[in-house]
Amino acid sequence: MTDKIKSFGTAPVFFTAISTILGAILFLRFGFGIGTLGFWGVILLIFVGHLVTIPTALAISELATNKRVEGGGEYFIISRSFGLNIGATIGIALYLSQAISVAFYIIAFTESFEMLFNMVQDQYGLTLPRQVVSLPAMAALAFLILKKGANMGVKTLYVVVTILALSLLFFFLGKTDYAATKTFSLFSAEMRNMDQFFFVFAIIFPAFTGMTAGVGLSGDLKNPAKSIPLGTTAATVTGMIVYLFVSWKLAASASEADMLEHQLIMSKIAIGGSIIVPIGLAASTLSSAIGSVLVAPRTLQALAVDESFPAKKLNNWLKANDQRKAEPVNASWVTIIIAFVFVAIGDVNAVARIISMFFMVTYGSLCLISFLNHFGSSPSYRPSFRSRWYFSLTGFITSVYVMFKIDTAYAFIALLAMAGIYLFIDYYHSDRKGLELIFSNAIFQVNRNLQVYLQRVRKRKVYQEWRPSSICITDRSFERKQAFRLLNWLSYKYGFGTFIHLIHGYFSKSSNAEAQKSLEELISQFERIENHVYVDTIISPSYTSAIAQAIQLPGIAGMENNMLIFDSDVDDPDGLKRIIENYAMVNAGNFDVLILRTGKRKIDTYKDIHVWLHRHDEHNANLMILLAFIISVHPDWKQSKIKIFEVSAKESVEKSMAELQELIVRGRLPITLKNIEILEERPDRSVRDWINELSVDAGLVITGFRGDHLKHARKQVFEDYQVDAMLFVNSHDEKIIE
Repeated sequence: MTDKIKSFGTAPVFFTAISTILGAILFLRFGFGIGTLGFWGVILLIFVGHLVTIPTALAISELATNKRVEGGGEYFIISRSFGLNIGATIGIALYLSQAISVAFYIIAFTESFEMLFNMVQDQYGLTLPRQVVSLPAMAALAFLILKKGANMGVKTLYVVVTILALSLLFFFLGKTDYAATKTFSLFSAEMRNMDQFFFVFAIIFPAFTGMTAGVGLSGDLKNPAKSIPLGTTAATVTGMIVYLFVSWKLAASASEADMLEHQLIMSKIAIGGSIIVPIGLAASTLSSAIGSVLVAPRTLQALAVDESFPAKKLNNWLKANDQRKAEPVNASWVTIIIAFVFVAIGDVNAVARIISMFFMVTYGSLCLISFLNHFGSSPSYRPSFRSRWYFSLTGFITSVYVMFKIDTAYAFIALLAMAGIYLFIDYYHSDRKGLELIFSNAIFQVNRNLQVYLQRVRKRKVYQEWRPSSICITDRSFERKQAFRLLNWLSYKYGFGTFIHLIHGYFSKSSNAEAQKSLEELISQFERIENHVYVDTIISPSYTSAIAQAIQLPGIAGMENNMLIFDSDVDDPDGLKRIIENYAMVNAGNFDVLILRTGKRKIDTYKDIHVWLHRHDEHNANLMILLAFIISVHPDWKQSKIKIFEVSAKESVEKSMAELQELIVRGRLPITLKNIEILEERPDRSVRDWINELSVDAGLVITGFRGDHLKHARKQVFEDYQVDAMLFVNSHDEKIIE
């Protein structure tokens, strides 16, 4: 593909947009609109329409001045903001809208020959099909674009816009008998039939869709950052002013009945209207067709440059330029063929409604991008032209609202079609992501403000509701995944977890590179499962210093970390030793301590969770029960049950059963009373013996330990258990189950 000579300035952007704005709808449908809704009804319609178009024009102007805009216009802006897959989805819909719009304008162009059709009917009794004019007109337009390219098209635009301006001037200078006998007043003007407002809006809205037409010339502009804001905004404002004055002139010059009866009511008002208005209609529709046939191939070419289609040869063919004029010749051929098909059909009313939906999606997307960029406040977002976030948000909300008010069924069809296109493109380009590019900054702002808010709220609250905010630090992340699984279960619904991989050493360029590589590998591994854990790395010379650093870090979830998980292997006595050595430091930080001790066999989530309580360990009891409940909520444990065992003195058996039953009922815990078992304490039998006898087949056993026992018995507290998976719990303070 040869480099293009970018020779266009602001004028082509303005004229392409204004010629599309002041198109067929202005001549053919505004009289119908005023006849149906009244003057103020159409003024409201213009206002609602510009709640979409003005924010979109401002959004495009802003986005175009933030980064270099290349070929593809609106598609380029969307794809570089939402990512290539989302951009291609909207881009394909936008292209089809532009291509079919060529046919729509050519068919409307034939209405300017109504006098010819009537004459043939009257003199020869022949009813000529509209294709007699529309097909040759389409052929002439195709020849013009293929032979002369955009330069000739733009030169033609200047002529066409001049004719359009003259026809409007003659219209405003025209006088009627109605105007001579009736005095039109803004104060007495009507607003009627508002139940038909969105029906009329659907007919007139295509008049508003032209304001972004000039953006499609972005690849041919010398200075897009200047020409797009100036040309687009000027065309939008100019178009709105013309609409207002045309509405006033129509309301003051013709009766309601005349406006409803005569499609070309403007010809009854203008000086020499029987000639000048059809010429103006022909000029406006032809100029709109030229604008669309200039823009559509450039959108298609930009899609092909980004490899949006599922065949390399097709992409290469579509993005090819004419060697002499640097025109998208093949993309132009495709556009012309699509336009010919719909011109031959001759009735695109139903299709035009879906086209309007796609345009609304495009405008809404542009406004949403602008709003998210404002909200995200990225340092890289520095447009020289700035809109306001509330304008962009208004444009987005109005676009979505109007889509469904015009036609709910068509809105759903448009959205479902785009969803299908996206799924196909995402499947074909599964390696291309990008939606997070635009949302990440917005999520950052939400998270930042929420964390500050939560910190303030926690200071004001007298009662602190407990939920686990856990840290797990290990240097065996790639060999053992059991601790990560536990952290994921705790974080699934009720808590938050941070998994930290320890890299031994001092911070340096090489160790930092190793940490980044390890982090990418871990994230890639954990993405394969349903992951609710934040993963990070830490570089530290020792296990102790790493723990000291980690327990001082603020909680990523907006709440302080309150629990530390140690990962222990029954075949690694040295690992257990360093856990015991660091317990006192963690406890000093007011942390709950969990020690997960497992062997070669994985935790079996198809088996039950056993919780073991002891009368000397009541401080940990509520935390153990809460942990069992939180873990059991995860889908991995959906086939398991929670069983509670308590070893109690003989005289306290009944009391212990009653207290546990009351706790389960009061706390609304999903534990059946039959799964509570109170065991009588015996001098010749320890809790460890009971666990080895009754819980050897459990999926996970949860039991408590005390700091003073750990200080004296050390490793013996955790040894000689015959269970595959043990979770030892030490609660820093008693948890409340309400």
